Amino acid sequence: MYKLPFDIVHSCQITNTSVGVDQNDFSFPQNEEININNYLSEIYNHFKIQYPKFFKMDRLSKAGFLASELLLKDYDFDRENVKADWGIVLCNESSSDDNDLHYWQTIDKENYYPSPSVFVYTLPNIVTGEIAIRHKIGGESSFFILPNLLQYSTDNQIIINKEKYLDMVALTYESNPELTHIICGVIEVNDGFVFAEMALTKRR
Repeated sequence: MYKLPFDIVHSCQITNTSVGVDQNDFSFPQNEEININNYLSEIYNHFKIQYPKFFKMDRLSKAGFLASELLLKDYDFDRENVKADWGIVLCNESSSDDNDLHYWQTIDKENYYPSPSVFVYTLPNIVTGEIAIRHKIGGESSFFILPNLLQYSTDNQIIINKEKYLDMVALTYESNPELTHIICGVIEVNDGFVFAEMALTKRR
């Protein structure tokens, strides 16, 4: 059996009703019709994060940003200098569809008003850039669109094809021997749904 070239140091998961950081779970009960922007802002305020640019981000970037903040909040690392030996590898199935639809609504013929601030987030890898800027990560940065990455159980729980995306992380380590750490994860967002699972990995 193939042995992955890294260990998972910390993990974080955000769902519609909870946030998990390593073994600690925080409940965020929601109404049936969840407002994703309000919910993500609630998490931001609950954990007393200070980063005003958060409120300009699209929902995919907000979810990824929050997961990375919680993932790294207690980790001892250099926060002042650019780290060329750290990388980011994220993925999902839907690319930036959530924000693409939002942008499309601004160019509708009956309501034509293109928004540059929305357009800038019509690429899924913008979230990796937001995380890299925040935490001064200067190594490899990738966002993969992976079909059949997620499955849904009968009780609507998400099951990730972890082998699929962890193989991408392993390949990134193998093709970039200078990397010592990679932040990796899966992020999916739409009107009534948010899911972010992220891990901090360290080369063995």
